[in-house]
Amino acid sequence: MTTPPVATVTPHPMLSLAPEVREALADGRPVVALESTIISHGMPYPANVGMAREVEQIVRDGGAVPATIAILNGRPTVGLSDDELELFGADQGIRKVSVRDIAHVVATGVNGATTVASTMRIAALAGIRIFVTGGLGGVHQGGENTMDVSADLTELSRTPVAVISAGVKSILDIARTLEMLETLEVPVVGYGTDDFPSFFSRSSGVAVPMRVDTPEEAARLVKAQLDLGLGTGISIANPVPVEDEMAREDIDGVIAQALADADRLGVTGKDITPYLLGRIVELSDGRSLETNLALVRNNARVGTAIAVAHAAL
Repeated sequence: MTTPPVATVTPHPMLSLAPEVREALADGRPVVALESTIISHGMPYPANVGMAREVEQIVRDGGAVPATIAILNGRPTVGLSDDELELFGADQGIRKVSVRDIAHVVATGVNGATTVASTMRIAALAGIRIFVTGGLGGVHQGGENTMDVSADLTELSRTPVAVISAGVKSILDIARTLEMLETLEVPVVGYGTDDFPSFFSRSSGVAVPMRVDTPEEAARLVKAQLDLGLGTGISIANPVPVEDEMAREDIDGVIAQALADADRLGVTGKDITPYLLGRIVELSDGRSLETNLALVRNNARVGTAIAVAHAAL
């Protein structure tokens, strides 16, 4: 018996879609969702804006339409203009918005940069199934005591969007994060690897339960997950290129120092990830930023190829 394909989703009426995004979705052409927190809170200005423009161009060059997602003047927006990318990169007062914050930001009419979780949710409301980011959130170090666990994991368990990343951010407890994803029934798939990547490095020492090696294999996996109506997202873990990775023995010491600094300063909650990433850039003399940029570019290339292959099925 053949399972009917998932019906095309009509974008939610409260969303504002850029014309090229709306047309591509209506025509069944590939669209790749991109987040805005990586612009507003993940990198320093102006490198963040340059990265956003470059990634959008990589998506276009690969044959898909980029859809950077944010909340603009209280309106969930799918596809930003060049001036809007500049705004989200330069304005240090942009609010970081997870799923719990969306309604309040909409109701108060302010700007908000979407996290992995909220980007997934808005992408799904628009009918976009492929999302490219840098790294996933997860269980923080000491999370077994603090219960500091990213909403990214919860969102992956309930929103049918495939997320292409370079794994869980290295500042997190990777083993516990993967255990939680297993409990939440989220498929975790290595792209060309049997070892779960750790953002700055290609290896975390933790095996992935599944592997795909081509965009076509990944696209068929996404289609099967959607057609079966299994209801969860998919984490596709794509290692940073060999030439751009930081050796674990180098980055581990930097992360340990950044974590100690955060603890000393009392940085917690949603402020800790931006603080740690910024502190790691300082402690690594900018090397971590170079690696971060390289892995985002690589994820964009792979994610776009998967989106193109998925649209062709």
